[in-house]
Amino acid sequence: MSSPLFLGFDLSTQQLKAIVIAEDASIVHESAVHFDRDLPSHGTTNGAVKGPDEGEVTSPVLMWLEAIDLVMQRVKNAGVDLSAIVGISGAGQQHGSVYWSEEAEKALAAMDPKRPLADPGHLAPHAFALPNAPIWQDSSTTEDCHNLEAAVGGPQVLADLTGSRAYERFTGPQIARIRRLKPAAYRGSARISLVSSFIPSLFLGHIAPIEISDASGMNLMNVLTCKWDDALLEACGGPELRAKIGPEPVSGGTILGRISQWWVERWGFDPDCIIAPFTGDNSATVVALSAPGDALLSLGTSTTLLLSIPPADLPPARFTTSHLLSHPTTLDAQIAMLCYKNGALAREQIRDRCAGADWARYNELVEQSPQGSSGFMGFYFPLPEIIPPGVQGEFIFQCKDNEEPQLVHGLQSDAFQHARAILESQFLSIKSRIAAILPAHSPPLQRLIVTGGSSANQTIRQLAADVFGMRVYVAESKEAAGTGGAVLAKFAWWKAHVGGTSGSFEEMTIETGEVERMRLVATPKGEVTKFYDGLVDNYRRCEERVVYLCAQA
Repeated sequence: MSSPLFLGFDLSTQQLKAIVIAEDASIVHESAVHFDRDLPSHGTTNGAVKGPDEGEVTSPVLMWLEAIDLVMQRVKNAGVDLSAIVGISGAGQQHGSVYWSEEAEKALAAMDPKRPLADPGHLAPHAFALPNAPIWQDSSTTEDCHNLEAAVGGPQVLADLTGSRAYERFTGPQIARIRRLKPAAYRGSARISLVSSFIPSLFLGHIAPIEISDASGMNLMNVLTCKWDDALLEACGGPELRAKIGPEPVSGGTILGRISQWWVERWGFDPDCIIAPFTGDNSATVVALSAPGDALLSLGTSTTLLLSIPPADLPPARFTTSHLLSHPTTLDAQIAMLCYKNGALAREQIRDRCAGADWARYNELVEQSPQGSSGFMGFYFPLPEIIPPGVQGEFIFQCKDNEEPQLVHGLQSDAFQHARAILESQFLSIKSRIAAILPAHSPPLQRLIVTGGSSANQTIRQLAADVFGMRVYVAESKEAAGTGGAVLAKFAWWKAHVGGTSGSFEEMTIETGEVERMRLVATPKGEVTKFYDGLVDNYRRCEERVVYLCAQA
């Protein structure tokens, strides 16, 4: 018998990827379908359709069906033995939602192996109450966010309950808007899936339940009990939403069922191949790259911190400026998420101003500047920021010991101090919030795994190690979400065959000899970390001033 293989999908905004891994989690094969390039008939731009309403952004469900047909053909053409695949899972872009019609269950159960998924009249259009799925880029639900927060007693109450205040992209407000503006489509929706539960539904031949970590991005689930909240369901979708949303959310590592006959006959899958819950893309990235006690820092266009918080006696604090998600593989663990809009863009503007657009020169300026940038603390927000919300502009403070920070107006825009100051303030913003999020008496965080464009910069990696006081690692694989999906399939298969229902993700990793694909790139200098520990209070005082100044403007 051939060695078992695991198939992971990543249905992101712009493409669908399929990743096949072996039992040691090494990547055997990758294929992708790029929506704009490979499926141009749908008229998408970067995988999405804007309008017709202000702020409305959707993707055609038929395009996703076509992409699955095409990516499967590419995997098969590459010579992958599909009969050796023993488990399938994956990741979907968070928050997006698919609206199934009354006919959907019958259509899924009766799929014809002679016809592709996207064949006209096979599933689409009759299996869907809406032809397009609202996705995470949609910002048309401001009114629905206000209504939801008002219904429960304000943004902090909602954050305490669900892990986040109401956001336009979250699925609960999206459902509320469809109910308000498209009542016939809402009435005709027998079930509502997330992108992450839409794909396994196709593999099972019936509609799959929603997974707990991705359900955390809906404003509908209690993030601590991982159960739907009746008051939130009522506020977003009326009494009928409970039936439309389906059973209580399921955790990763469970088996939803065996693959349907359509896949066996059309593609040659083994009928015993299991289907495990798919999760959201951020959660799948955490599964691929980190363990509870690790922090994952994405230094891309935006800056995102994903913090795996092990189970503790007290739950993590919830805030209106961050997100808390249930962990996809570890019961009672959570993922905290901080997202900043001004990431690489702000860093590159300072590089251009101070170092003539030259990274090597910029790095020299950072390394030649003293820790703490000679008492200067800079805040750089070319775009309206998410954390703290709505601030915009540039603010420089002079900090002296315990004195009140003073706003500085005379520092030249190309002064060398900016080079280090922007990195310090971006990292101190995160550091100041980690302590607030982690439960009391939490063990110290172990590793900082950096990804994204700036993760290749050794000067930035070393400064991150020093500010956070953590060893910094980079991952070798760039396909984190799809790989995480394949690993989730392996976890469900391993629990069924070896580990039993109580087997942990960490035990699986050790027992199956998963190769550690991390490289240590920076180690913190203890005395420097101590110095930055002492800057956190100054940072908070300066940030409060920035918020005040922006509110006055």
